[in-house]
Amino acid sequence: MGSTIPLYLQIQQHLLKKINDGDWPAHHQIPPEEQLARDFGVSRMTANKAIRDLVHQGYLTRQPGLGTFVTDRKAESSLVDVHNIAEEVRERGHLYNNDVLLAEAIAADDEVALRLGVRLGTSIYHTRIVHRENGVPIQLEDRYVNPRWVPDYLETDFSRHTPNEVLVAACPITDIEHVVEAVLVDAATAERLETEETRPCLSMSRRTWSGEHLISYARLIHPGDRYKLRSSVHHHGA
Repeated sequence: MGSTIPLYLQIQQHLLKKINDGDWPAHHQIPPEEQLARDFGVSRMTANKAIRDLVHQGYLTRQPGLGTFVTDRKAESSLVDVHNIAEEVRERGHLYNNDVLLAEAIAADDEVALRLGVRLGTSIYHTRIVHRENGVPIQLEDRYVNPRWVPDYLETDFSRHTPNEVLVAACPITDIEHVVEAVLVDAATAERLETEETRPCLSMSRRTWSGEHLISYARLIHPGDRYKLRSSVHHHGA
């Protein structure tokens, strides 16, 4: 081929182009190693390395006895842990950025007062941020924080640090409550998420505690076609 690019990388580039161009959608079975080796005039070991690396990177998945398939690379978040969404995106090898829509002190209304365990009208902190992966919105975060436990919250530059980073730095998170449901969103939310009102979204309500203190209540809206949630339980001894 007259190229200085290693042969296994040439195979990877070919496979990734098929995936990224949409020729091979999620769950599509890719050609077997033997065929790739023949097509590219390389050893089966070289074809195996190309596939193995893409499996490790999360683009492909092997199913014993069946073959190798394109993975569903929707953004994914855990239901039992609280992760920094910026780190999640970067761990996938993607670019994270956000739009900070609001950062303000407000009086708690009925719902927020109930969720945060404060009196109606209590001054609380509120942020609204659109989180983006490769420029595409994957989450609208409305977060309410009790200033008593995180007094410097609003002094944060949220374009550089996510609310999660701030809360974890201020108070170790010991308990989490999640409520997840499928919803249709209003026009304003759909516009912020760059989706249609008719497309279902995932709505997650999250409350976080540090010891006895209820620190934060957040409403997280994700476009259903760009996000999935997973749940796993880790047992730490008896």
